[in-house]
Amino acid sequence: MAFYEHVVITRPDISPAQVETFVEEMSTFLKEKGATVGRTEYWGLRSLAYPIKKQRKGHYSCINIDAPAEAIHELERRQRISEDVMRYLTVRVENMPEEPSVVLSRKERRPRD
Repeated sequence: MAFYEHVVITRPDISPAQVETFVEEMSTFLKEKGATVGRTEYWGLRSLAYPIKKQRKGHYSCINIDAPAEAIHELERRQRISEDVMRYLTVRVENMPEEPSVVLSRKERRPRD
């Protein structure tokens, strides 16, 4: 099995609770396929670099996965046909980091006004 980092952008008109449910469903599916799901992070509703499907914002989520390649292929197939998913990206990494991602650590360093 290999380590993967999977980032998914979902439609902005769904609620953060629905995004969390969607991520839990993905995690459950991966566990059924024999994968181990590490850290899951919700990065929030963020602006996109360019419009996707006439939308300018999207809910970003990140999942760290230890899974066989077949499970990743099936996950990506399911996301291609999902109406809630605007984009996704799966990257193979050398190890699963334990610390929060750069996106979340940058949010924590930001001064609050």
